[in-house]
Amino acid sequence: MTSPTLDALDLKLLQALQLDGRAPFSRIAEVLGVSDQTVARRFRKLRTSVGLRVLGMTDESRLGRSSWIVRMQCAPETAERLADALARRPDTSYVALISGGTEVVCGMKPRSREDRDDLLLDRLQRTPRVIGYSAYCVLHRFYGGPLGWLRKSSALSPAEEGALRLESLPSASTTTTIDCVDEALLATLFGDGRAGLAELQAACGQTEDVVRRRLEQLRASGVLYFDVQYSPEVLGHDVAVMMWLTVAPSALSSVGLALAGHREVEFAAAATGKINIVAAVRCRDTEELYSYLSDKLGALDGVRTVETAPILRQVKQLALPIV
Repeated sequence: MTSPTLDALDLKLLQALQLDGRAPFSRIAEVLGVSDQTVARRFRKLRTSVGLRVLGMTDESRLGRSSWIVRMQCAPETAERLADALARRPDTSYVALISGGTEVVCGMKPRSREDRDDLLLDRLQRTPRVIGYSAYCVLHRFYGGPLGWLRKSSALSPAEEGALRLESLPSASTTTTIDCVDEALLATLFGDGRAGLAELQAACGQTEDVVRRRLEQLRASGVLYFDVQYSPEVLGHDVAVMMWLTVAPSALSSVGLALAGHREVEFAAAATGKINIVAAVRCRDTEELYSYLSDKLGALDGVRTVETAPILRQVKQLALPIV
């Protein structure tokens, strides 16, 4: 099947939506120097051609909740069924088959300790044909979440990016609480990040002024951010891998920050365990991946071991990449 061809305006629109998923088409059009109708038409085209969706995502760390990355080794005939079952769970954000189809990796966002224990200590241990699994609690995210990979595409000029970029995120140490009104808004935006005010009012039963104020509060606190879901292959990046790094503790921060600056890195986070950095990388082909591993990654001081596992199929992709 032939992949759709994206032109410069398509790429600019994708990056603009990554910077601000709810930016009015009129604002994007003004910055890009085209008409509102052109932006709306391109948006509709991208929804059909590359599966474009704008999703309202919840940053669990802002609510004092933990995120986990779970890697499971399975019998070959079990992996796909397990991946499909995990994809149906509301507390998983990303599920993929890796390593020749005998392993499953998933990003998990349990809402409570009980939910976490139900999956890690009960369900997975009782799942037939799961040979073993490793669970990594995310300690610190270097890249990913609100910082989507499209920010590294350089489709927008610095001036265009500056005009569309929102204010800086709040401190990572900031936590907040939400109520049932916020939960209703978040659930609706998770289905459609660009849902209109009327739909949001109907979801939470509040006035337009209350909805506007709650949206502003959720965004300002960092609880709500917007991610762009699409088929990355249309950008010519067909090779995706998970990386599991063992890094000297003294170099954890410097290596993580370096990974965040690499164009190839979609996600990087410090995690618990002997493997203390987990990352996702996307390259155009295997030669580019080799160059990345040997040149960029190989030049980083403090990296002791690196394991790569190819991503064969994304079963669930609600956040790109994992948390």
